[in-house]
Amino acid sequence: MLTQRKIIHIDCDCFFAAVEMRDNPALSEIPLAIGGSVDRRGVISTCNYPARQYGVRSAMATAEALRRCPQLTLLPGNMEKYRQVSSQVMTILQQFSAAVEPISIDEAYLDVTGSRLMQGSATRIANAIRETVKQQLGITVSAGVAPNRFLAKIASDWRKPDGLFVIKPGQVVDFLSDLPVGKLPGVGEKTAQKLAQWGITNGLELRQQAQDDLIDRFGKFGQRLYELARGIDERPVGLTRIRKSVSVEHTFAHDLPDYAACLEQLPLLIERLYLRSQKHLENRGISAIVVKVKFADFSQTTVEHQISLPTQSLYEALLLEAYSRGQKPVRLLGVGFKLLHPEQTKVEQLSLWPGVTSISE
Repeated sequence: MLTQRKIIHIDCDCFFAAVEMRDNPALSEIPLAIGGSVDRRGVISTCNYPARQYGVRSAMATAEALRRCPQLTLLPGNMEKYRQVSSQVMTILQQFSAAVEPISIDEAYLDVTGSRLMQGSATRIANAIRETVKQQLGITVSAGVAPNRFLAKIASDWRKPDGLFVIKPGQVVDFLSDLPVGKLPGVGEKTAQKLAQWGITNGLELRQQAQDDLIDRFGKFGQRLYELARGIDERPVGLTRIRKSVSVEHTFAHDLPDYAACLEQLPLLIERLYLRSQKHLENRGISAIVVKVKFADFSQTTVEHQISLPTQSLYEALLLEAYSRGQKPVRLLGVGFKLLHPEQTKVEQLSLWPGVTSISE
C-alpha cells in the first residue's frame, strides 16, 4: 500500500509590504503598495490588505491603483532586503523538512510524509512553521496542508492572511466538488468562461466529463483537467528543475483594436517581466527575447530574436512583426526571454532594462 503523502504549502502574506510594515509599524493600518512610479508607467508588485479593500492588486498599473485608492502610500521597495528575509524564511522551513522546494521569493512546498516531528502531524508542523516565522521574522505566512501539491497551494490561500487550512485525504472529493473551476491551477478567466459555456462551473461538473471529451476540447490540458477534478497530482516536492525561460502575459478585458493599442501596453508588461526576472538572472544569461500575441479569434503567434541584452525597442520590433501576421484585434499579449543553460558561458547580467526602473531603486 502506498504511503499517503503530506504536503504543506507556505505562502508569505503580502510579502514585500509585510516586510515594510514590520520595519515601520506606522504603515500597518494604511493602504500600502510596493511598485514603480506613475511617471515611469510603473506597476504594483504587491500591496497590503487595507489597499486590497480598494481593489488594488499586484500587476495593476500604478496609475490605476492610485485612481482606485488616492490615499495609497507607494514605496519603491528594496529587493535586496526582501531576498534576505526570503532566505531567512527558507532556512526556517528547512528546519522542519529535508524536502523543501521554493517556487518563488515568498512561497515554498514542504513534503513531511513520514516525518517524526509533532508526532507526524502535518497540521501541527504547519502551525509550528507559522509561529516560528512570526516570532523570529515579524511577518506572517499562511499554510495549506493536503495530500498533494496543487491542493496544498489552494488550501494556503483559503484563510489568508495568517491562516491555516487542511484538506484531509477523505475530504478531497467533497472539497473539489464545490470548488469553482477558476480556482484550479492553469484555469484562467477565458478557460473558465469556456467551461461555463458547457455547463461546467465546479469540480463536480468537471468530474462528470469524459476524459476523451476534455482532451478533444483542450488538448493536453484536457488530461490535466481530468486529473485535477479527481485530486490527482503526483508531482514530487524538491524536484530540481532548470528553468528555461521567464515570461509574463496578460489577457485584456476588452480586445486591443490595433498595433498602437498593443504598443501602449508593452511598457507595463516589460516592467512586470523585469520584476519577475530578478532572481532568475542572478547567475544566468539571456539567449533570446520572445513576444507572444493571441488574437481575438484565439489564433496566436510567437516571435523570438536571439539577443543577450533586451531593450524596449527590440520588444517593440518583435511586437510589430507578431501583430503584422494577423492584423486583428488582440486579446492577449506576452513578453519573455529564454535563459542560457547554467553551464553555458555567462554573458553580461541584466541589471537594468532601458526604460524600466527597478523597484529596488
